[in-house]
Amino acid sequence: MIDMTTTRILVAPMHPPTTSMAMLCGLALASALMAGHGMTDGTARSWLHIVSFTAIIAAVVYVILNLEFPRLGLLQIAAFDQALMDLLQSLK
Repeated sequence: MIDMTTTRILVAPMHPPTTSMAMLCGLALASALMAGHGMTDGTARSWLHIVSFTAIIAAVVYVILNLEFPRLGLLQIAAFDQALMDLLQSLK
Protein backbone atom coordinates (compact mmCIF):
# COMPACT_ATOMS: atom_id res chain seq x y z
CA MET A 1 0.00 0.00 0.00
CA ILE A 2 2.89 2.38 0.70
CA ASP A 3 4.28 1.83 -2.80
CA MET A 4 0.88 2.58 -4.32
CA THR A 5 0.60 5.78 -2.29
CA THR A 6 4.04 6.89 -3.43
CA THR A 7 3.14 6.13 -7.03
CA ARG A 8 -0.09 8.10 -6.74
CA ILE A 9 1.71 11.10 -5.22
CA LEU A 10 4.34 11.09 -7.95
CA VAL A 11 1.85 10.67 -10.81
CA ALA A 12 -0.75 13.19 -9.58
CA PRO A 13 1.04 16.36 -10.75
CA MET A 14 1.91 14.85 -14.14
CA HIS A 15 -0.26 15.85 -17.07
CA PRO A 16 -0.03 15.17 -20.77
CA PRO A 17 2.07 17.66 -22.71
CA THR A 18 0.46 20.89 -23.86
CA THR A 19 1.06 19.71 -27.41
CA SER A 20 -1.52 16.94 -27.02
CA MET A 21 -4.11 19.43 -25.77
CA ALA A 22 -3.30 21.73 -28.70
CA MET A 23 -3.69 18.80 -31.08
CA LEU A 24 -7.07 17.99 -29.52
CA CYS A 25 -8.23 21.55 -30.17
CA GLY A 26 -6.75 21.39 -33.68
CA LEU A 27 -8.64 18.17 -34.35
CA ALA A 28 -11.90 19.78 -33.24
CA LEU A 29 -11.26 22.79 -35.49
CA ALA A 30 -10.26 20.62 -38.45
CA SER A 31 -13.38 18.50 -38.01
CA ALA A 32 -15.52 21.63 -37.94
CA LEU A 33 -13.74 22.95 -41.05
CA MET A 34 -14.35 19.73 -42.99
CA ALA A 35 -17.97 19.56 -41.86
CA GLY A 36 -18.50 23.19 -42.87
CA HIS A 37 -16.80 22.63 -46.21
CA GLY A 38 -19.05 19.62 -46.83
CA MET A 39 -22.16 21.77 -46.32
CA THR A 40 -21.21 24.45 -48.88
CA ASP A 41 -23.15 22.94 -51.77
CA GLY A 42 -25.80 25.66 -51.51
CA THR A 43 -28.75 23.55 -50.37
CA ALA A 44 -30.58 24.18 -47.14
CA ARG A 45 -28.52 23.51 -44.03
CA SER A 46 -29.62 20.92 -41.54
CA TRP A 47 -29.58 22.67 -38.18
CA LEU A 48 -30.01 19.33 -36.45
CA HIS A 49 -26.69 18.15 -37.86
CA ILE A 50 -24.93 21.43 -37.08
CA VAL A 51 -26.10 21.55 -33.47
CA SER A 52 -25.50 17.85 -32.84
CA PHE A 53 -21.98 17.99 -34.34
CA THR A 54 -21.13 21.02 -32.22
CA ALA A 55 -22.54 19.42 -29.08
CA ILE A 56 -20.68 16.15 -29.66
CA ILE A 57 -17.31 17.85 -30.25
CA ALA A 58 -17.80 20.07 -27.19
CA ALA A 59 -18.82 17.09 -25.04
CA VAL A 60 -15.81 15.02 -26.13
CA VAL A 61 -13.38 17.85 -25.42
CA TYR A 62 -15.05 18.50 -22.05
CA VAL A 63 -14.92 14.84 -20.99
CA ILE A 64 -11.27 14.48 -22.00
CA LEU A 65 -10.30 17.61 -20.08
CA ASN A 66 -12.47 16.55 -17.14
CA LEU A 67 -10.74 13.17 -17.00
CA GLU A 68 -7.40 15.00 -16.99
CA PHE A 69 -8.43 17.28 -14.10
CA PRO A 70 -10.99 15.15 -12.20
CA ARG A 71 -11.48 17.48 -9.23
CA LEU A 72 -12.41 20.55 -11.29
CA GLY A 73 -15.41 19.45 -13.37
CA LEU A 74 -18.75 17.73 -13.05
CA LEU A 75 -17.31 14.20 -13.21
CA GLN A 76 -15.58 13.87 -9.85
CA ILE A 77 -14.00 10.90 -8.13
CA ALA A 78 -15.28 11.55 -4.62
CA ALA A 79 -15.60 7.83 -3.80
CA PHE A 80 -11.89 7.29 -4.44
CA ASP A 81 -11.02 10.31 -2.33
CA GLN A 82 -13.22 9.00 0.48
CA ALA A 83 -11.46 5.62 0.34
CA LEU A 84 -8.11 7.37 0.71
CA MET A 85 -9.41 9.43 3.64
CA ASP A 86 -10.67 6.26 5.34
CA LEU A 87 -7.29 4.65 4.84
CA LEU A 88 -5.58 7.71 6.30
CA GLN A 89 -7.85 7.62 9.35
CA SER A 90 -7.16 3.91 9.85
CA LEU A 91 -3.40 4.54 9.80
CA LYS A 92 -3.57 7.17 12.57
